[in-house]
Amino acid sequence: MSAAALDPREGERSTVLVVDDTAANRFALSAVLSRAGHVVVPVASAGEALLELDTRLRAGRLPDVALVDVGLPDLSGFELCRRVKALPSLAGIPVVHFSARPSDSIDRCQGLDAGGEAYLTVPAEPEEIRAVVRAALRGARELTDAQNQFTRLTLLSEAVVEVQGARCLAELAAAAADATARLTGHPAAVFVLGGDSDVHVGLSRWAARHELPGAHDEERAAALVRRVLCARGGVRSSVLPAALWPEAYVGPGDVRLVLARSRDGLTVCLVTPVHPDTGRVGPPVTQLARAAVLAAEPLLRYEQERHVALTLQRSFLPAQLPLMPGLQVAFRYEPASQQAEIGGDFYAALPTPAGVLAGIGDVVGHSLDAATVMVEIRHALRAYSIEDPHPGRLVDRIDRMLRHYHPDTTATLCLTLVDPATGHVQVANAGHIPPLVLPEHGEPYYARAAGPLLGLGLPHPGPAGLRLGPGDRLLLVTDGLIETRGTDLAVSMEQLRTAAGAAPADPDALCDALMAGFGRDRADDIALLALRVTPGVSPTA
Repeated sequence: MSAAALDPREGERSTVLVVDDTAANRFALSAVLSRAGHVVVPVASAGEALLELDTRLRAGRLPDVALVDVGLPDLSGFELCRRVKALPSLAGIPVVHFSARPSDSIDRCQGLDAGGEAYLTVPAEPEEIRAVVRAALRGARELTDAQNQFTRLTLLSEAVVEVQGARCLAELAAAAADATARLTGHPAAVFVLGGDSDVHVGLSRWAARHELPGAHDEERAAALVRRVLCARGGVRSSVLPAALWPEAYVGPGDVRLVLARSRDGLTVCLVTPVHPDTGRVGPPVTQLARAAVLAAEPLLRYEQERHVALTLQRSFLPAQLPLMPGLQVAFRYEPASQQAEIGGDFYAALPTPAGVLAGIGDVVGHSLDAATVMVEIRHALRAYSIEDPHPGRLVDRIDRMLRHYHPDTTATLCLTLVDPATGHVQVANAGHIPPLVLPEHGEPYYARAAGPLLGLGLPHPGPAGLRLGPGDRLLLVTDGLIETRGTDLAVSMEQLRTAAGAAPADPDALCDALMAGFGRDRADDIALLALRVTPGVSPTA
């Protein structure tokens, strides 16, 4: 191989397709290009050229440039060029036309119009032939580089949108792993470290098809990530040898960690295998890591706030209810799914001298503030009911309290005062789903009790009255149990009435049946309270 063949400008053994029906010309061009270090594929006609291109396309080994004689016997070189350029899979191959007859501007224009990159008149000096081929290769590679860069930027923009659309840190890790795999062409794993023990791991779909890593792998990988963390905010890249990194994540071999860390200490680490053809990590991957950590920060703050709100709710909602003679009482409370915001649902069942005060409500909004107001309402209800358990007057007092201390907050509340001795029930409703009455014998029905939301200062009607017999049940629920986007609430209430009527009579079994039928993957908190007049005990008149 000549010294020229070692010059990286010569194409580093690029493949050149030479199409000429004259054997002497094919031999001469092949000799010039071979001495320059190119691999030459000579063919004698346009038909042979198309067949060769089809074979190489199937094998993934297309030529890097084509030299095409204008005067081929079956198709003109211009027409062959048009056919090649018309196929998206072949259009990127640069075409250099050549002819043994003197060319004029018409010939050159025809070649350019057909899609060719250059035009040669042969015989030509070897250096001119090599220079034209070199220029065609350089133009094609620059175009390919530009197209690849555009593709990478498009993938990056799509990836950033996906990462920013994540609803929790686990979703963010999964989205970032898939995006990293698309940008690099290799399997990827992503670690999001929000604290000493808070780790979320995402695997690209390629990695997820293999045996999943175990808990020991996660602990070991997370510990390694922490060891190479940036000392301060920013993005850095580091390579770990295969012996250190668990193979279960991205396969055998060395791995590259791209770490982005916020000033608050949140870390996102993108993990990909190190391959000889990968080189250094590209800017899109670095930018993805930076975008991921920026998107993770508000999610971490939200998860911390949600944890506080859930702790607040669970600490103030009773884990068990006191025994209430004459009544069987059961309750269920289920916070919204991990991706949803915390709500302000609450329930209460309080023994009073006038009977059992049972209530359920929901502070409008989803935030720590809503959970805080829920606690205040529940405490106010407990305090006020000691003095006066009358449902109507309690609703008025809670309304005034809410307007005084939280003028921008509204809430729904349904209160029932049940006298087990007589079966008499008073119902005061402020914007909530009315209680569902489930008679021992007969069709279920909703109590006729309605009124405006709390916090609006509007007058509330007096309590509605009804009577429960032995074995009759009363069901109070929040809308999180049945509300479905796109479905009218009246339809959902009818579905609840039908399901509750067919459910077991025992209050605990009733709650379990309704949670199983309605309570899966809900976007809002769920609270329900079921009461049943003890069977076999006849209330007095």
